[in-house]
Amino acid sequence: MAYDNLFEPIDVGPITIPNRIVRSAHGTLLGGEKLIAYHEARAAGGVGMSTLEATGVHENAPSLIPLYNDSCIPFYREISARMRPYGMRLLQQIYHPGSATRPKKAATQVSASAIPNPLIGGIPFEMSKRDIDEMVERFAAAARRCRDGGLDGIDLHASSGYLLEQFLSPANNTREDEYGGSLENRMRFLMETIEAIRSEVGYDFCMGIRLPNEEYIPGGLTPTDVAEIAKIVEPYVDYVSLHMGSYWRFHKLLSTMDDPLGHELPHNEPIIRAVSKPSIVVGRIMTLDHASHIVSSGQGDMVSMVRALIADPELVNKARRGEVDRIRPCIGSNIGCVGQLMSAGKLSCVVNVAAGSESSVPFETPAPAPVRKRVLVVGGGPAGLEAARTAALRGHEVHLYEATRHLGGQVAIAATAPHRSDIGAITEWLAGEVERLGVTIRLATMVDPDIVAEVAPDELIIATGSTPRRDGFHVATPIAAIAGHDLSHVYTSWDIFGFGGRANIEGPALVYDDTGTFEAISVADALLEAGVRVTMVGRHDSIGANLPYPPVTVQAAKERLLSGDFDFIGGHYVQAITPDEVLVGVPFTERRRTIPARTVVIVSYNHPNRELIDYVAPGGIADGGMTVHLVGDVTGTNGIMPAIHQASAVTREM
Repeated sequence: MAYDNLFEPIDVGPITIPNRIVRSAHGTLLGGEKLIAYHEARAAGGVGMSTLEATGVHENAPSLIPLYNDSCIPFYREISARMRPYGMRLLQQIYHPGSATRPKKAATQVSASAIPNPLIGGIPFEMSKRDIDEMVERFAAAARRCRDGGLDGIDLHASSGYLLEQFLSPANNTREDEYGGSLENRMRFLMETIEAIRSEVGYDFCMGIRLPNEEYIPGGLTPTDVAEIAKIVEPYVDYVSLHMGSYWRFHKLLSTMDDPLGHELPHNEPIIRAVSKPSIVVGRIMTLDHASHIVSSGQGDMVSMVRALIADPELVNKARRGEVDRIRPCIGSNIGCVGQLMSAGKLSCVVNVAAGSESSVPFETPAPAPVRKRVLVVGGGPAGLEAARTAALRGHEVHLYEATRHLGGQVAIAATAPHRSDIGAITEWLAGEVERLGVTIRLATMVDPDIVAEVAPDELIIATGSTPRRDGFHVATPIAAIAGHDLSHVYTSWDIFGFGGRANIEGPALVYDDTGTFEAISVADALLEAGVRVTMVGRHDSIGANLPYPPVTVQAAKERLLSGDFDFIGGHYVQAITPDEVLVGVPFTERRRTIPARTVVIVSYNHPNRELIDYVAPGGIADGGMTVHLVGDVTGTNGIMPAIHQASAVTREM
């Protein structure tokens, strides 16, 4: 069988993990039955081990699971019993966030030293010896509760910029007592914690440790430093889990498609060489091919595929059945998972509508529809493809029409931008699925009333998307077009990527970002790749301002742009364009400035392609009993996530 090495069990201290595909801890903000159902879906899907998200050991930094008192034990008994029939091992990551404690959750922040967290703010209290002794006791008590609750082990979190790492880090720990200074001193809190846990639960209970491989703080821990730490803790732990980053460079904790696949692996090498205990590695490991290579090459003993398993909890079982092409791909944007978690307080997924809602939403399409219908889907972008796929899975006769010669819609355009090719994985997968399911596909065909009448559908799904406007519209002055928008050197994003037009790029260039999404970022990347100087003028104050939680969705792209021949001017709008300059201003002020530009790209709100709707309005062809649905950008929304989720919601009920 392919990937045999991934399906080999591995002994990790007192437990045996049935395969090498695991899930390291990550936030969900789920509790009770929702959390159980979330992990149960991955257990049923064949995952070897899952670790519950980082949970606080002290009430001054409370988590959804009250790990700081015995009231958590009944829940642990319930969730561990639910996982046991599947063979998946279940661990709990235990931690204290230290200076990353959000003030609304605790009266005070504590840390090794009084150094503020760059994203959270606040000045933490430097922990006293008494504070440290109490925290050590709390870690040990938390481990005991996990054991008494029937879990298989704990994952001691000494990474990601949290309390234990704050003591380890020479950049975060400026103490002059026995807990600061030398490596031995900076490790003292960690070693006291480990020894207390082992004294409490013994060695018959699995304990792993998560360590950083690269801290990404000036003057912080390097892989060589962590290799020394790993050698010291190795006799006490059953595995070592490695992870990159801190709050100083938060996006490295949760890498996006801006990072290469497996980008953390080179940083792991000195640490992996230093220890003999089993290792867990992470970092944009999205495919079974990659995971298998990592294990076979000795780069890691177990491979954590968190986001890939959010996208498809059946990943392991599908691989076992030889159905790798059926695995729904993660596109690595962070917009649905951590972006929604941090901005809206709810875990979700761009490509999996059930993620975070497993207790009420099935992963795959419900049972076949009671009545088989003829369904016409107009538009072959993500909304139309998901609608066609789900309708076909429900047993309907599905016809999909696309106006261009290719499926994929605007995703296919976006995927041609530098650093964004992964985004096209979902529409490629959906296109393969609709073909496999026998959907009748017609390309290069504009749907008009005659075609609708010819197909005579019971259900008409309009997923015709949207098109860039060329009339100079922008939000700052919606009644007045940008003067000079019709000049020959003024383009849309589609022109830059060669769809519907072709740009003659000449520097310097100016990109006007009216929407605060990734579209303007991709245009800037393409222009920089063409070798011209780029100025981005944003109506919003920051790059990608309307994307969820920019520290994990935008920051990597921002670093890349600002490292090139690029400038950003926020809080401005374009007033006028001349052949070689752009006049910009600040809304509701007299502030004006001119910027040289021989190429101008306006990224504003698109025009929804709603022409077909006029024909199916009351009094039109809808009178024949046909039901009409709108999904995707034609509704006025923007993005892959609403497109897929709207299409799934409509067709699951059809």
